[in-house]
Amino acid sequence: MRPESSPVLEVNKLSKSFNSFQAVKEVSFELYRGEILGLLGPNGAGKTTIIHMLLGLTLPTSGDIKIFGLNPARSRQREKILSRMNFSSTYVAMPYSLKVKESLMVFARLYGVKKPRQKIEILIERFDLKESANKAVRTLSSGQMTRLNLAKAFINDPEILLLDEPTASLDPDIADRTRNYLVEIKRTRNMAILYTSHNMKEMEAISDHLLFLHHGEIIGRGTPQEVVRQFRGEDLEDVFLKIAREVEV
Repeated sequence: MRPESSPVLEVNKLSKSFNSFQAVKEVSFELYRGEILGLLGPNGAGKTTIIHMLLGLTLPTSGDIKIFGLNPARSRQREKILSRMNFSSTYVAMPYSLKVKESLMVFARLYGVKKPRQKIEILIERFDLKESANKAVRTLSSGQMTRLNLAKAFINDPEILLLDEPTASLDPDIADRTRNYLVEIKRTRNMAILYTSHNMKEMEAISDHLLFLHHGEIIGRGTPQEVVRQFRGEDLEDVFLKIAREVEV
């Protein structure tokens, strides 16, 4: 059951075409405070393109986006929106020439974080970056880079958090702690989280609701249990494999 409050994110008939290829086709959904909404689908389903449109990194071909009731297409409103959001992705690099602490300080200042050094120390502890804190970003492993991206994503205590495969390069212990932290912070801070992952057990465990994308279209939505029933699967991984292999379900 969705919260009774107004959504913090509203997407209406969002589409994106790259020349003749339509990556996203009239996608509509809402995201509420205190909710983790999982965005599922095989590679090329349109998940990352949707996140890039929400961040304003890619312009929609058509459709509407409202975030906190504001229009991100308007430059003055976009600045207000982005100050209350953040983003993490395994595939986004941080400034290579800076050290880990220096990199986080840059973002803390960009977001106007109060007591930035204290906040950075908390995040370094949270995401197990103590040994890497004074290392140059260019020397980090993929797992350390992922943890740095996650620390950056929490630097401004965002109201909306967009996470694109945030645990893909993490070892099982850190990944489990990250998932637990997301569930905790969603509840304690009433945060709204949009989340993509190819780990079906992870999505089943932490998502309140799911959107299943295939070829840029939503083909299923609901709680994890409702989506599994919709496609007559044994579990979410079974559903994912059927759709990825384009088996009739």
